[in-house]
Amino acid sequence: MSRVSTGPSTNPTTAHALLRRLHDHGVRTVFGVVGREAASILFDEAEGIDFVLTRHEFTAGVAADVLARISGRPQACWATLGPGMTNLSTGVATSVLDRSPVIALAAQSESHDIFPNDTHQCLDSVSIMRPMTKYAVELQRPDDVTDLVDSAVAAAMTEPVGPSFLSLPVDLLGSEIDTSLPHPEVRTPAKPLGVVEDGWQEAAGKAAELLKAAKHPVLVVGAAAIRSGAVPAIRALAERLRLPVITTYIAKGVLPHGHELNYGAVTGYMDGILSFPALETLFGPADLVLTLGYDYAEDLRPSMWRHGGEKTTVRVSPTANPIPRVYRPDVDVVTDVLAFVEHLDGQTAGLAAKTPHDIAPLRERIAEFLADPRHYDDGLRVHQVIDAMNTVMAETAAEGEGTIVSDIGFFRHYGVLFARADQPFGFLTSAGCSSFGYGIPAAMGAQLARPGQPTFLIAGDGGFHSNSADLETIARLNLPIVTVVVNNDANGLIELYQNMGHHRSHDPAVKFTGVDFTALARANGVEATRAASREELVAALRKGAGLGRPFLIEVPVNYDFQTGGFGALSI
Repeated sequence: MSRVSTGPSTNPTTAHALLRRLHDHGVRTVFGVVGREAASILFDEAEGIDFVLTRHEFTAGVAADVLARISGRPQACWATLGPGMTNLSTGVATSVLDRSPVIALAAQSESHDIFPNDTHQCLDSVSIMRPMTKYAVELQRPDDVTDLVDSAVAAAMTEPVGPSFLSLPVDLLGSEIDTSLPHPEVRTPAKPLGVVEDGWQEAAGKAAELLKAAKHPVLVVGAAAIRSGAVPAIRALAERLRLPVITTYIAKGVLPHGHELNYGAVTGYMDGILSFPALETLFGPADLVLTLGYDYAEDLRPSMWRHGGEKTTVRVSPTANPIPRVYRPDVDVVTDVLAFVEHLDGQTAGLAAKTPHDIAPLRERIAEFLADPRHYDDGLRVHQVIDAMNTVMAETAAEGEGTIVSDIGFFRHYGVLFARADQPFGFLTSAGCSSFGYGIPAAMGAQLARPGQPTFLIAGDGGFHSNSADLETIARLNLPIVTVVVNNDANGLIELYQNMGHHRSHDPAVKFTGVDFTALARANGVEATRAASREELVAALRKGAGLGRPFLIEVPVNYDFQTGGFGALSI
C-alpha cells in the first residue's frame, strides 16, 4: 500500500472530524511542523482554525503552552512522525511541568506498518509521551477520533493541568468517516477541574482560626490560584486584612508591581544576587504561611519559608498533596482555591487588619540595584537591563497590561526579582521545566494571547540561539515583540555553578565564540540594533515599542559572580 494518498477525498475524513472537534473545544490555532501526513491533512478542513508553521516542533509546543496558560483554554500543537514527535516532546515536557492544558498531536506510521524501532521513522510515540502527559493514546478506528479529543481535553483540564497526546496513523487520518454517528455535546470546563475533599470546610475553619491568631501571616500564592479565578478575591482579602502576598516565579502579578502588599516573587538565587538576607527578611518574622495554589514544581521550596521562628502552615490546593516528604502542612485544605478564599473571607469578616512585617531594607536593596548608575566597561549588568525594560513597559502598557517574558539562564532570576508584572501571568518563564530556548515561543504565545498589549522578551545568547530560527516565524507573523538579547558569549548560569562547586570556571564547557545577533535578526526579517549603555537601551526599547513590528536589541552584559549566598538552592 502506498504511503502517499492517490487523490483527494470528496467526503469528510478523520482530519475533518479532528479539527472540528478541536474547534468545538475552543482551539483556534494549531502550532506545528507538518511531514508526509500532509497527504492526509491540510489543516483547512475546519473553518476557524489557523495553522501556524514554526521552524521547530519545540517552538510549537511552548507557544501552545503559553497561549493555553494565558487563555485558560486548551490549545494544540502538531508534529510529524518519528523525529518530529521527539522534537515536540520537550514542548510537551514543558507543558506538564509548567502546568498548561496542551493537546499535543503527532502523526504515526500507517496503521498496518507500525513496528516501532523497525519501520522507517516509526517509534512507540505513546510510550514515549505517556510519562509526560495526562493522557496518551493512539487512534485505532477513525470514527473514534472525536471521543479521543474529548478525553484528551478532559484530562488536560483536570488539576494539575497538563498536556494530552494523540498519535494519529497517517492512513487513518485520511480515512473517510461516518458523519451520521451521534457524538456527545461538547463539554469544555470553564476552568480546570480539581479535587474537592469531603469536609474541606472544617479544615478551612481551622485555617481561619489560625489566621485570626497569627501576628504576621503571609500568603504564598502559586499559579493554581490564578487558574481557579481567585485573583480578585485574593487581592480583596489581602487588602482588607493587610496580608503580605509572596508568589512563585509564574504567579507574579497576583498583586500589581507597585502594590504595598506585594512582597515579590521568590527565587533561591535572591540572597546571592542581592548579597542580602532576602529570604530571612521575607519569611523570618512570619508565624503563619498560608499557601494558595502552591505547586512544588514552581520552585519555591518549603525550606525557603522556614527562615526565622517556628511557623504554622496551611496548604490550599485543588489536588491531594503529592510531596508530603518535603511539605507537611499543619492544615491541608483540598478544594478549589477560589471557594476557599471566599469561605475564608466570610469566616474572618469581623477580623481586624494585621500589621504586615517590615521589608523596607529588602525594598531599599532592590531599589539600589535598579538605580545602579555606573558604567561598566565590560558590559551592562542585568539589573540595569531589566530596569530599562521596566521603565519602557510602564510608559508603553496600559494599566494592568503588558508581558515580560524571560528565557532560561542566570538573568532569569534577576527577572523574577526585578521585572514588572501588573497582571496575572504578566511575567512568564518556564518555572517548572526551565526549558532552554523557551523565550521566543513563549513570547509568540503571549503576543497572540494579548494582541493589543506590549510583549518584551529577555533572552541570553545561549538559550536564544538554541532556538533562534523561529525569529523568521515572528517576522512572518509580524508579531510586535521587542527582544533583548543579553550577550556574554557564555552559559552564565553554568559558569556560576562551576564557581560554586570548584571556585573557578572551565571555559570549554561554557564559552562560545561571538555571534552577531543583529545580523542574525536582519537575516530573518527583524529590524535590530545594539545598545551598550542604559541610555542607548532605553532609546532602543522606546523605538521598538513604537514600531508595531518585531524588533531586536543586542546588549553586551557581564556578571559579577558572588559564589556565596546560594544556600537556598540546596535540596
